Amino acid sequence: MQSVAKRRQERLAVPRLQEGSEASRRPPRKDRMWVLGLRLAVLLLMKGQESWGACVEVDSDTEAVATESFKLGCICCKRRAEVLATASVDWYYMKVPNTSFVQIYSFRDITMGPQFDKRLTWKGSENSTDLQDGSIVLHNVTTNDTGHYRCEITRNLTIHNYCIPTYSQKNFTLTVVEKPTRPDASIISEVMMYVSIIGLQLWLLVEMIYCYGKISAAGVAQGESMAEYIATSPTEKNSEDLLVDE
Repeated sequence: MQSVAKRRQERLAVPRLQEGSEASRRPPRKDRMWVLGLRLAVLLLMKGQESWGACVEVDSDTEAVATESFKLGCICCKRRAEVLATASVDWYYMKVPNTSFVQIYSFRDITMGPQFDKRLTWKGSENSTDLQDGSIVLHNVTTNDTGHYRCEITRNLTIHNYCIPTYSQKNFTLTVVEKPTRPDASIISEVMMYVSIIGLQLWLLVEMIYCYGKISAAGVAQGESMAEYIATSPTEKNSEDLLVDE
């Protein structure tokens, strides 16, 4: 009977040992969570590399300085970044007073008209047929460049083997000045900055004077009390000590 009972115990002990060995082979829970988080981070990184950059439409500046370079801005964002598309950009100019628009530039690096010959260079989207930034740079600006400018972007969207053309344009008026002028917002912000700096310095000065006055008053009061204590006779001191003890 004893031998049969030992055999049963040995049979039950073998699976327990196997379970213990498998549990010892498994990594701790913290390590498993760390590995899972690392895999998730790698997947997100790989997915982020396939994403598209954001596009924000910003109006072009309208004041150029003579003899300097000026960027004619033209940004037209595509609403669906995942849709394949091809775009072309054309620039037009109309002299003041109003006459009619004349084409002066076509993507890429094709300048038209003698007025802008060899003075326009491309400053828009690179390495892509889907142009979202159609900006160009006007070099050696002159007062004759004052006038109305128009940027036209024609984009062909490809959706399920269908080609859908879209059209958009940007218009602005360029003014040429001899010297750069500061915008009102810049002047106001600078004035407010100096006012805040001076105000903070005055406030710190007032606080320092107030604290110095408080410290001086406390020091004078302490000195007077010490002088009175020293001036008292020993008998008075002893009587005061006896009153305190009682």
